[in-house]
Amino acid sequence: MKKLVLAFSVVAIALTSCVKVNIDDSTVNNGGGPSGCTGTKEQIISCSKVITGVIDENVTLPKGKYTLKGYVFVNNRAVLTIAAGSVIVSDSIQKGALIVERNSRLFAEGTATEPIVFTSGKSVGTRTPGDWGGIVLLGNAPTNRTTTPIIEGGINSEYGGSVVADNSGSLTYVRIEFAGIAADPNSEINGLTCGGVGSGTKLENIQVSYGNDDAYEFFGGTVNPKNLIAFATADDDFDFDFGFVGRLQFGISLRDPLFVDGGDAGNGIECDNDGSGTVASPRTRPQMSNFTFCGPNGAGGTLSNHNFNTRFRRSTHFVLRNSILMGYAKGGFQFESDSTAQSYIDGRSKFRHNLVHAVTEPYKVSSTTLITAAGVKTMAEGVDSCKTYNNAADIMLENPFQLTAPNFSPKAGSPATAENAASFYQLPNFTVTTFAGAVGTTNWLQGWTSFTPKTNTY
Repeated sequence: MKKLVLAFSVVAIALTSCVKVNIDDSTVNNGGGPSGCTGTKEQIISCSKVITGVIDENVTLPKGKYTLKGYVFVNNRAVLTIAAGSVIVSDSIQKGALIVERNSRLFAEGTATEPIVFTSGKSVGTRTPGDWGGIVLLGNAPTNRTTTPIIEGGINSEYGGSVVADNSGSLTYVRIEFAGIAADPNSEINGLTCGGVGSGTKLENIQVSYGNDDAYEFFGGTVNPKNLIAFATADDDFDFDFGFVGRLQFGISLRDPLFVDGGDAGNGIECDNDGSGTVASPRTRPQMSNFTFCGPNGAGGTLSNHNFNTRFRRSTHFVLRNSILMGYAKGGFQFESDSTAQSYIDGRSKFRHNLVHAVTEPYKVSSTTLITAAGVKTMAEGVDSCKTYNNAADIMLENPFQLTAPNFSPKAGSPATAENAASFYQLPNFTVTTFAGAVGTTNWLQGWTSFTPKTNTY
């Protein structure tokens, strides 16, 4: 969550793009559609190739290229289905965002050979972070708020409820590029924003690239994503708040040393129970396994706002296991506040079987006297079976810091592989692995990802 302004300037957004409005598009269905297209919403969008206004009936879009114009709301229990191989570009003037409200669903199911791409509508070479909003999913799963919360970003839509297994649809093999706009200070749309999204929702094989705020932010909810990539995010890669209790497995964070939030600080994880640090229930407690976090690693010209690998704070709980932390500028495993520290000391929060490196301070604590950084290191290297490295190269991944063609696979003899590890702790309901980090012998990134979004042509 951002506090001031970004390193990239954000173009002012028209008021009609930032605030939810009630749109009566009955004239569209009576012949007033874009470019003279008529019929149902599905027929109009398929004809005009423009997605705009409110989608309040089921719409299935065939494979194609579409323009997202302004804030588009899917509501009234409608289902929006987008075919594999489709490309959705945002209008450059009326910056788009796709908001799927409670009880409605989005099915954007690409494949490894035909991903679905959401990106800037600007020409190649002129695309920049913040060219459009992003995707917002809102569900009925629990939060720790006492009243029904409103999602940030100038959207004015509610989220949250009591349906743990709520279903907001399915996003698979999806890329989200150049998203992230700020409606107001501290009120942004991220690449993928999830508010009260339930465990019935499928989020797998998703890449967010060059986002102008967070890559992924989870406000409450119980969804269990897999195979998430955050590439060159300005602010935080994985942000959790308001009682999120889902499970995430197989994730990658790769930072661009020359791009970061200019007003806040960019972290691999930022995790709060809430903004005030209360102990409201349910306590935020993401369970994460098999992540690979790659910071700038001291590259020349690294901007000063690159921050911590983990920033667990404000009374949060957490679980992070079987993961690789390396290259972050100001801290590796970091947490702050007495309440957060106490949960780690007494075992409600867990940091186990991780490989830890940072440019400075692999272990760091702030705003607490309950434990020191040295004490954390002793626990991590002792009962928690973590290993600490002075050099990122000693973790022995193939090419993890290369921005245009990274390779996160372990080399032969890497401490991330089973033959060099004493044990791997398996979390309940997680896929059993014999490696630490996001990638083992099978590279699940192949075919559908892109690490050169500034040169993509569609």
